[in-house]
Amino acid sequence: MTPAVVAEDVRKAYGDTAAVDGVSLSVGEGEVFALVGPNGAGKTTLVRCLTGTTTPDSGRVELLGEAPDETNDQRVGLLPQDFAPPDRLTAGELVGYYAGLYDDARDPDAVLSEVGLDADNDTWYGDLSGGERRRACVAAALVNAPDVLFLDEPTTAVDPAGRRALWRVFEDLAESGTTIFLTTHDMAEAERLADRVALLADGEVAATGTPGELVAAHGGDPRLVVELPEETERAPAVPGFDPEVTREGLVFSNVAPESIGGVVAALDDAGVGFEALSWREPTLEDAYLALAGDAEGVEVRR
Repeated sequence: MTPAVVAEDVRKAYGDTAAVDGVSLSVGEGEVFALVGPNGAGKTTLVRCLTGTTTPDSGRVELLGEAPDETNDQRVGLLPQDFAPPDRLTAGELVGYYAGLYDDARDPDAVLSEVGLDADNDTWYGDLSGGERRRACVAAALVNAPDVLFLDEPTTAVDPAGRRALWRVFEDLAESGTTIFLTTHDMAEAERLADRVALLADGEVAATGTPGELVAAHGGDPRLVVELPEETERAPAVPGFDPEVTREGLVFSNVAPESIGGVVAALDDAGVGFEALSWREPTLEDAYLALAGDAEGVEVRR
């Protein structure tokens, strides 16, 4: 797979604070790569280094085989996390302006329709809802039909239905061969869209892999969560099992679905009443919490 984005030992500091501390990664052409991590982990700084809007202190960055500041702008799209267009533009005027910056831009009306906006709406950008503003900004980043698209928290402030609509837009782009570099706090977004995910913590990459690989390695075991009628700090005695009290309730780890009946019978035999129970497989969020806690030296209880 030919790399579209490369970072080798990239470092960037602001004063005495290392925002990015020796990051290396490679994103193949046509791949959707998600970067996740806590606030302040260095995600936005890394995106700025990769796109040439910030110069790293050291290390090497390559975008489509060239230095970022030498790459053809037509081939790159960027949606910054903080993007504040003039308030007194309509969405159509905003996207039309960006289309005018490129030789082979897409039709602005078509792009607005893709993200769920009406090109004929004469509402000023400043009067749009937060979700509508974000959709307009996504459209502006897509209008040049980029080969590589950087999306920094693209669905912030977007309602659930709009978020899923944008996910379908991104999936269609990926199917057409667009390379997507995504930063997000939404683990469901990363799990659905990304071919690979990297966790950035304290300026360093803590782990990289497919969502399934990260869940298998760091997500923990399937668990049965039993909601007790009253809060307790000590797990009740349940013969044959060793449950743990967590903020979720009474947790039985590594319980297969076919074993749930046995747990319920053991609870009844022990005289332990409960209000509800749920069986949960580990998710990317579980893996993220475990990895983020390990990287920051924090104990994470799941």
